[in-house]
Amino acid sequence: MKKEVKYTEYNKNFVEVSRILRKNMTRHEKKLWYIFLKDYNVKFYRQRPIKRYIADFYCSKARLVIELDGKQHYTLEGMEYDEVRTEMINAYEIEVIRFSNYDIDNNFSMVCKTIDDKVKERLRNLK
Repeated sequence: MKKEVKYTEYNKNFVEVSRILRKNMTRHEKKLWYIFLKDYNVKFYRQRPIKRYIADFYCSKARLVIELDGKQHYTLEGMEYDEVRTEMINAYEIEVIRFSNYDIDNNFSMVCKTIDDKVKERLRNLK
C-alpha cells in the first residue's frame, strides 16, 4: 500500500528569495540551525517555501514548521499576519511551533527539547 504524500504547493517563485534568506539568516536562526537542527536525526530544511510563505525551518517527515519570532511579530499587524499564515500552513496538516528570539538566547535547551518532543510526537501520530 502506497503512503499518501501531502503536497505543500512548493512555490518555485520563492526559490531565489529562500536562497537569499538562507545566506542571511538571523543570529537566532543560525544558532538553532548550526547547534541543533543541521545534524538532527530527522531532516529539516531552512527557509522552505510553502505556498506563498517561507517557513524558517520545515521538517517534511514530521510535517512541522518552526518559526523564530523577533519583535516585529509582536505588533498587531505582525500577530494578524502570523495568524493568517499559520492557518494556511495548518490547512496542509502541518503544525507550526513558534519560539521567540528571547527563548533562543535564554532558554535554548528548552527550545531544543520542545522541538525534539514535538517531532517524536508528530512521527508517532503520522504513522
